[in-house]
Amino acid sequence: MSFEKRVEFVLFFDVKDGNPNGDPDAGNAPRMDPETGFGFVTDVCLKRKIRNFVALTKGYQPPYDIYVKERGILAREQKKAYEAIKAEPTNRANEDARRWMCDNYFDVRTFGAVMTTGKAGTDEGAEAEGAKGKPKGAKKDLKLWNCGQVRGPVQLGFARSHAPILALENAITRVALTNADDTDRAATSGGEDEKAGSGQMGRKYTVPYALYRGHGFISPFLARDTNFGEADYELLIQALAHLFDHDRSASRGEMAVRALGVFEHESALGNAPAHQLFDLVRAEGTAIPRSFDVDYKITGPDGLPAGVSFHWAVAPGGYV
Repeated sequence: MSFEKRVEFVLFFDVKDGNPNGDPDAGNAPRMDPETGFGFVTDVCLKRKIRNFVALTKGYQPPYDIYVKERGILAREQKKAYEAIKAEPTNRANEDARRWMCDNYFDVRTFGAVMTTGKAGTDEGAEAEGAKGKPKGAKKDLKLWNCGQVRGPVQLGFARSHAPILALENAITRVALTNADDTDRAATSGGEDEKAGSGQMGRKYTVPYALYRGHGFISPFLARDTNFGEADYELLIQALAHLFDHDRSASRGEMAVRALGVFEHESALGNAPAHQLFDLVRAEGTAIPRSFDVDYKITGPDGLPAGVSFHWAVAPGGYV
């Protein structure tokens, strides 16, 4: 069944004694706005968790397979499309391959994808020619598993913390070493009873507590192009509601979805601007929060515009 309504959703989630989204350019410290001290979690991080939930519940089976798998090879996924439609690789986008990818991969028809690269033959172990001695125009004749580009109907923004965050750098020690020569302080006596002379020091970043708010958007017009349907929509909301239930990690501490509100429009074009609807949902909290139940209250929305309905997929407090 096709998806014919415009939708916006607002997501609240919190973290306690964990790192919700480390920045690899900053030693994996929690991502933070340097001017204001507010924390943020990227859209890519949130989409990864949605993909993982779908993979967990659907088992990578079409039509809910996942294109962007962790440590996956994208060209191999695109090759499947060409094999399915019995087409040869080319340097131009194949519309039938594009349609096959949308029909079989949940994340392609939901978030979109750039599938214009993926060299034919590289996954068979063929070695690419060096730059030297390449004939002029060789790049133009390169064979690709080209499945084109897809603009997804579901788009997410960065999630931002409600208050400035405190990023703590905790010192940790490793009491066992992998190899005897990993440190010059290791014992050098040799033999079965050899022991490391000392452990190693490390760093682990945590945020004592923070509540984050993120916004999402669904376009019915783009949904028509990718065949994103009602079943996909229901699965997306289910994934958002259980975003962290099966994504536990010692580095992320305790994370939970605290509220998920959904605005649905009667018109495909929409009955009110998204930013006005988001303003109707408010979070009130203390300057230095340490607990959702004690320090926060989520209210709204009051006075919805005509043609817009609202419901809590996860009621404030985390009750599905």
